[in-house]
Amino acid sequence: MTPGAAIPGTFRVLATNGAARRAELATAHGVVQTPMFMPVGTVGSVKAVAPDDLTAIGAQTILGNTYHLYLRPGDELVRDMGGLHRFMRWDGPILTDSGGFQVFSLSGIRKLSEDGVEFASHIDGSRHFFSPEKVMRIQENLGSDIMMVLDECVGYGQDRDYTERSLELTTRWAARCREAHAPDHQLLFGIVQGGFFKDLREQSLRQLLEIPFEGYAIGGLSVGESIPEMYDILAHIAPLLPVDKPRYLMGVGTPLDILEGIARGVDMFDCVLPTRNARNGTLFTSRGKVNIKRAEYRTDPAPLDPDCNCYACRTFSRAYLRHLFVSHELLSYRLNSVHNLAFFLELARQAREAIEQGRFAELHEHYRRVYGAEAPEGADPGDPA
Repeated sequence: MTPGAAIPGTFRVLATNGAARRAELATAHGVVQTPMFMPVGTVGSVKAVAPDDLTAIGAQTILGNTYHLYLRPGDELVRDMGGLHRFMRWDGPILTDSGGFQVFSLSGIRKLSEDGVEFASHIDGSRHFFSPEKVMRIQENLGSDIMMVLDECVGYGQDRDYTERSLELTTRWAARCREAHAPDHQLLFGIVQGGFFKDLREQSLRQLLEIPFEGYAIGGLSVGESIPEMYDILAHIAPLLPVDKPRYLMGVGTPLDILEGIARGVDMFDCVLPTRNARNGTLFTSRGKVNIKRAEYRTDPAPLDPDCNCYACRTFSRAYLRHLFVSHELLSYRLNSVHNLAFFLELARQAREAIEQGRFAELHEHYRRVYGAEAPEGADPGDPA
C-alpha cells in the first residue's frame, strides 16, 4: 500500500440507478471501479493473453484458482517466488477462488466430510485433502487481494434435504475460514449457497452475516439450470445482500447475464466464456456475435467491430482473423481472446457510465435487442479458462 491509499476493504457506492450500483472497492493493489468484469487466469495466466494485453484493454482485477495453483506449480513455490503478483507479473488486484467449484466438478472422485474434502488430482490421480484452514493457507501463500471461503457448490436438481445439509456445512466451513484467516490486507468473501430454494438462500445469507465478511458472493448458479431459473434466484437473493459490501456473482457471464446481475445490484463478475469462445472462433461485438470461421468473412476487409478500439480491431480485417483461425495459427487465440475480453471490459465500463448518467435501463435494453436470449455457460475444470 502506498502512503495515503485507501484501507483494503473500503467500499463506497458512488451512484445508483434503480438497483444498479456504481461503486469502488479498495484492495492492497489499488482501488477498483465497479461494476467490473474480471478475466479468469486460472493457473496464473489468462489463456493466450499477456499481462500487458490485459492492461491495454483496461482489466482491473484477474482471477487465480486455488485448486489448480495448489496442484501445479504449488502454492509454496509461488510464495517462494514472491507471491502470485510477482510470479505472473501482474500489478493489479488478484482474486483467488477456493477451489470449491472445481472439487464439486470432480464429484465422482471426491469425498466430503466435516473436516473438508478429499479429492483426486485431475492431473495424475494423486489424492489430496482441502480443509477450510488449508484453503486459507494456500491463498495466503498465493498472496491474493481477495480470498474466497471453501464451500460446496451444489449441482442443479439436488433435493431440499441434501441442499440444506450442504449449506450448513458450507457455513461451518466459512466460519473456520474466517477464524483461520490472518492478513488484514487480504479480503475474505463469504459465498451464499442454498441451491434453487429461495428460503435456503436466505438461510445461508443470514448465517454468513453473523460471521461476517468483507464481501459476499452468490455461488451455485450456472450449474445446469434454465436461464429463467437462474435469473429468478438472482433476483431474489442479490437485493438481500448487504448494501455496504461488494456483491460478486461467481462464474456467470454472458453479456446479458452480466447486465441482469448489474440490474439487481451485483458489482463483480467473472467467467471463462470470453476466452473459451475466442478459442472456438465465436467473437462478441457491439452488433452481436460473429462466428469468424464462416466463409462469408473470407474476403471481408472490415474490422471485426468498428466500435471496438482493441488491438485486433484497430489493426486487422475480418478476413485476416478468419485466415488465422482456419489455419490454426496461435496468433488467432491471442487476437480473438484480446478482443472478447475487451468487449466484456467495455461492457462493464459502459454500465458504470450509464449508472452515473441515470440511463442504465436504456443500455440494458439495447443489449437485449443485440443479443437476445442466451444460454448460460459454466466452467469446466479440464479447460478452466
